[in-house]
Amino acid sequence: MSESEFTFQGYSVKLRYYFLSPLMESNSLQRRRLGFGPGKWLATVASIWIQCTSGSSYAFGIYSPVLKSSQKYDQSTLDSVAVFKDIGANFGLLSGLLYSAVFVSHSPSSSSSTSCFRGGPWVVLAAGAIQCFLGYFLMWLSIVGAVPRPPVPLMCLYMLLAAHAQTFFNTANVVSAVENFPHHRGTVVGIMKGFLGLSGAILIQVYRTIYEGKPSSFLLMLALLPTLAPFTLMCFVNVYDTHEVQEKKYLNQFSLISLIIAFYLMVLIILENIQSFGLITRIITFLVLIVLLMSPLSVALKAQLKDSSRHPEITHLVEDPDLMDPLVQRRSEILADEKMHPKHEDIAYFKSSTDDRQESSSHDNRKIGRGENLNLLQAMSTIDFWVLFLAMACAMGSGLATVNNISQIGGSLGYTSIETSTLVSLWSIWNFLGRFGAGYVSDYFLHLKGYPRPLFMAVALATMGVGHAVIASGLPGALYAGSVLVGVCYGSQWSLMPTITSEIFGLKHMGTIFNTIAIASPIGSYLLSVRVVGYIYDLEAASAGESTCTGKHCFMLSFLIMASVSLLGFVFALLLFFRTRMFYKQVIFARLQHF
Repeated sequence: MSESEFTFQGYSVKLRYYFLSPLMESNSLQRRRLGFGPGKWLATVASIWIQCTSGSSYAFGIYSPVLKSSQKYDQSTLDSVAVFKDIGANFGLLSGLLYSAVFVSHSPSSSSSTSCFRGGPWVVLAAGAIQCFLGYFLMWLSIVGAVPRPPVPLMCLYMLLAAHAQTFFNTANVVSAVENFPHHRGTVVGIMKGFLGLSGAILIQVYRTIYEGKPSSFLLMLALLPTLAPFTLMCFVNVYDTHEVQEKKYLNQFSLISLIIAFYLMVLIILENIQSFGLITRIITFLVLIVLLMSPLSVALKAQLKDSSRHPEITHLVEDPDLMDPLVQRRSEILADEKMHPKHEDIAYFKSSTDDRQESSSHDNRKIGRGENLNLLQAMSTIDFWVLFLAMACAMGSGLATVNNISQIGGSLGYTSIETSTLVSLWSIWNFLGRFGAGYVSDYFLHLKGYPRPLFMAVALATMGVGHAVIASGLPGALYAGSVLVGVCYGSQWSLMPTITSEIFGLKHMGTIFNTIAIASPIGSYLLSVRVVGYIYDLEAASAGESTCTGKHCFMLSFLIMASVSLLGFVFALLLFFRTRMFYKQVIFARLQHF
């Protein structure tokens, strides 16, 4: 037996340790102590790889022509199928409910690879994989003629299933990552959402390398790859009750890798739209992309080895709960509970004379429930939920309306097909930069000065309004500059919204709540794309007596309206900032300072 003493907030605490033989330790505890088993770093890599294959809905433009021709659809029918794609990709309520229902809180002693099938994120990933396979495989059978041509409602159901799988992958990966890194939520959400944003460009590179000119074969690949990846990796995706001092260091390395991949894809997209690549060149560039996508594994292994070096095999130190001082035992129990059920009062477990003010402010926050683990109905009964929902409807609706019409805008302004194709392809890069950048920057300033995340949401919405106004001007190069601003700011909302949700409404039902708020995206997109942009475009074309419209007047009024909508969203985000600024200062920032 060994005994050590230290002082904690004025208390003298003794720890008694017993040296145990490896044979006497439970297998799961021994694996965790020695750094074996998946661990949260390998879980992060597995989530990144799943995210890289999850954005199949972004590749709709690749296979939509063969879907249209094989099923003899007109454009309006194809657009109807596309609507169900957008609904499926954004309606994530079921995935959130499933995550909340099946997740089993893991104690430190159960954080091993043997706990995979005891419940947790793997169930959500498996459900998504099954939907993905069924949706795309049935679509592929219909396109190649292996089954009779289905009626349009049935094809819409296939598309809904295939796109709906994305919400299951996204929920499992994002929520488990936030639970593994609760003190760096913005950074880890930015990484996960960023790779999802890049997945469309990655899958298109797969198509251009292997399936060029074979969109039906590409559709079969979409039925297999996004299905096999989760089934292969889902046992690694789990919640681990561990904390490392250098978490930020390794998360920054993941961030750097994502930036390198984004830059590489951007260069490829630009070059491919300037000149065509030969087969050998495509294979080489694709292999380089595979190497870059594998590189996060090296970061995870370094972090894992660093962790195992802190627990040498010769010691096997284990605390004896029966002989532990009551104060320390209680501290351990509270910390274990805090991991899965964090509350705003967790910054002051041991009361002292300096903690009275923090306890008082914590009591005040409890009255409004902010920071508690609220369920969906409780969250929906708060003003914060609806303010955030309206801000997202303005931001995501105007952003989707822009990308949905960017080709038509380019055509009306006289851009060449190569230029408009480049604009569409680069949107995924700007989307990624917004997702990653907003999470990382908001995390940095929150840790440094306690700046509330809704402030960054407000800045992004104001900037998005400027981007819409730039596009409305119709000046030379305005579409390039405006699409960059709108793309980055649109992507930032997908990173900020889930993070803010986890902080205001708690982690326990985060998946359900942020997926419910995400429903604002298709609602806003429908109102602005169909009822504003499409309606005004048709009026302008009809006034000229033609089916198409040429000139900057075709979209000027639409984008001025969307600029106004973005500014309305800015007002909602600013309102959320003022409502939560004291909460972020007294609770979130104080918790990070104690961390």
